[in-house]
Amino acid sequence: MLIFKIFRAEEWATLRADGHTAGAPVDVADGFVHFSTAEQAAETAAKHFAGEHDLFLIAVDADSLGDELKWEVSRGGALFPHLYREFRLSDVTWAQPLPLVDGTHQFPAGTTS
Repeated sequence: MLIFKIFRAEEWATLRADGHTAGAPVDVADGFVHFSTAEQAAETAAKHFAGEHDLFLIAVDADSLGDELKWEVSRGGALFPHLYREFRLSDVTWAQPLPLVDGTHQFPAGTTS
């Protein structure tokens, strides 16, 4: 199962350059890296990245993260995947731009439900 992380361009560049990251500022503050499922990704983009350009959608195989990935209750009582270690470039399955068109982020085909 793929899970998704939305990064700003500079956050994605840092991960690519350093090979690892503690995540975005919200991740650092919360002590874990926030991810979303395919069903949650569009709402996450709308809620936390409204109007933002230069975003990237990062896909990760949830099973490859092992026991350091925890599914925890968050927004609306839904279970969200949280990674309790640094996010590594080697964790990335693929990454694609997440363009903003007419105020809505355009997800790659097949990545949202």
